[in-house]
Amino acid sequence: MFTAFDHEMMAKALQVAAQGAHLTTPNPCVGAVLVNQGEIIGYGHSQAAGGAHAEIMALKMAKARAPEKIMGATAYVTLEPCSHFGRTPPCANALIGAGVDRVIAALRDPNPLVAGKGLARLAAHNIEVAHGLMAHQAREHHKGFLSRMTRNRPWLRVKLAASLDGRIALNNGQSQWITGAAARSDVQKIRALSCAMLTGVGTVLADDPQLTVRDFTVTRQPQRIVLDSQLRTPSSARILQTEVAKTQILSTKTSNTLSTERLIFKQIASNADRLDLHAVMQYLAEQGFNVVTVEAGGTLVGALLEAGLVDEVILYQAMSFIGQGQALANFSLSDLSQQYRPTLFDRRMVGADQRITLRFTDPNVAFAPSTTGA
Repeated sequence: MFTAFDHEMMAKALQVAAQGAHLTTPNPCVGAVLVNQGEIIGYGHSQAAGGAHAEIMALKMAKARAPEKIMGATAYVTLEPCSHFGRTPPCANALIGAGVDRVIAALRDPNPLVAGKGLARLAAHNIEVAHGLMAHQAREHHKGFLSRMTRNRPWLRVKLAASLDGRIALNNGQSQWITGAAARSDVQKIRALSCAMLTGVGTVLADDPQLTVRDFTVTRQPQRIVLDSQLRTPSSARILQTEVAKTQILSTKTSNTLSTERLIFKQIASNADRLDLHAVMQYLAEQGFNVVTVEAGGTLVGALLEAGLVDEVILYQAMSFIGQGQALANFSLSDLSQQYRPTLFDRRMVGADQRITLRFTDPNVAFAPSTTGA
């Protein structure tokens, strides 16, 4: 059904989409490529929420480069063109108005506002449509958005840095630095690709982190989320003082402090005086967060594992032993058959440290056609 050239063009669309993956929350970062007679005449990715979508960016480039070639062109998009009015008009209408002949989408959009309606609108205007090209790669790219749309929770990634003997800190709490400068710089890239950074009040009290993207310029900072059931976060905490990003404190208690533009207090359902982590994930989805990265201590990491909410673990492992210290995750098993066994997704060296990516969730299983309609 699809040619080698079709695959090449969709690969280009996915490559373009990856370039904007850090800025489109809560929208997915879609990539689009316009082609006529084997020539790429335009391409683009989604802009920040409220800005132009990928198809519009591709049409804009094509109008500047070769306006006479837009009529009759083929559009390759990583996700079905939208068919509804949101902050911007429907992309399906723009493609129809431009006179394209063919639209190939990697995936149908599981968003109920779209969900096949975009492709149907195109087909109703005698435009040839197809979907499923490089769907495997597209699910990987769009996994956060697909998770929020189909599971009502973000893709949850846990970032850990540990020694070879699995310690994230000494018993006295010292953890800076187990890994090297290259690994720490790599972490900044992961933060930039996250809609929000999640931590616990224990980490705030012990490490006083900022959880911002540093070392390179970004157009938007991820929000910071602090799980603080008893409202112990001190007003002097750096996570509250940094103005470049919003902070939300989720608690089982109400706060006498009024929420502001930069600081939001939210009461979440409790479970035995602890935050209900499933309710937390639902709330984060409601906030439009597609990918959330956890940087926290063993207590919160263990609780998230026990709740079955961890989709991915990125472990930076230093080539060192530090002996007694704090563990990666705190939980208790009564039998070895209960072990948590993720699958190995990627392993590579980052400077002198090893980066291991582990998956509990496979996007091409969790978000397969029977789930997403893609």
